[in-house]
Amino acid sequence: MEYVRLGRTGMQVSRICLGCMSYGQAKTPGLLEWPWALSEAEGRPFIKRAIEAGINFFDTANIYSNGESEEVLGRALRDFANRDEVVVATKVWGPVRRGPNGRGLSRKHIFSEIDKSLRRLGTDYVDLYIIHRYDYDAPLEETLEALDDIVRAGKVRYLGASSMHAWQFMKALGIQRANGWAQFVSMQNYYNLLYREDEREMLPLCLSEGVATTPWSPLARGRLARPWSDEPATERARTDQFARVVFSQATAAMDKAVVDRTQEVARERGIPAAQVAMAWLLSKPAVTSPIVGATKPHHLDDALAALSVKLSDEEVKRLEEVYQPRPQTAAYS
Repeated sequence: MEYVRLGRTGMQVSRICLGCMSYGQAKTPGLLEWPWALSEAEGRPFIKRAIEAGINFFDTANIYSNGESEEVLGRALRDFANRDEVVVATKVWGPVRRGPNGRGLSRKHIFSEIDKSLRRLGTDYVDLYIIHRYDYDAPLEETLEALDDIVRAGKVRYLGASSMHAWQFMKALGIQRANGWAQFVSMQNYYNLLYREDEREMLPLCLSEGVATTPWSPLARGRLARPWSDEPATERARTDQFARVVFSQATAAMDKAVVDRTQEVARERGIPAAQVAMAWLLSKPAVTSPIVGATKPHHLDDALAALSVKLSDEEVKRLEEVYQPRPQTAAYS
């Protein structure tokens, strides 16, 4: 396993981060349903395998399976790892209940949710606390001051952000610096061969400011891992509401061209397409640690194998040349 600093911090993270959204089936109905999630018994082996492979970076969120993902991860890390040796990331913003103050980045919500996340994770601190999206309803200064307060309280070591416009991220960094508040050290953005719009502004910004990037959905919800099909290939693909946000019929022809080219390069290499897509992402200077979801053994195996795949300049060119600009995903608005 390779380890790199998380941006300009001194904290070292593995080049692969295990995303834990798929672990923990909600026992009670919640605002967000995850019918494809694995049970705790099914998910624990993936966390254990990741630790054995040298992965020390784990990502979850307070909304995943209504909080059960945090519980599953916390119990697994207590059983399989030394807490001081792992980096735990979780998120805040999404809806946890209906009604006023049930979501967002107000001071009230942040203070409430960090304590609940700590209880579910079974730890007294989170290594990386991430705002899941930009909150248009809460004053940005209120959010940033509240985040600084939980850092100073010792509940959080570092702060991260996710999926927003570059101008919003730079504005936040500017406010943090002007007030001497703890700054965002990472950006968890949507970036893969099927969606490269962040190459315009967000990735150059992160490189310039020394901010780590930890892209989510590096295989584009699995579309880059298999031959193109107009029909959903898995239970998750059939029931994943968020996929409708990031994919549409308007981009299907463009997506197919990229998927077909990825398959072509993979066949020539004699390796799975998932390894090619991941190797391409890992080759980008701005990318620190892609977040990989694993519900089958080969998912994690392919991600780990991709660390050893070095694409040639010609292969990179072929993978990229068929891409056409997409509308900015609704996940950022």
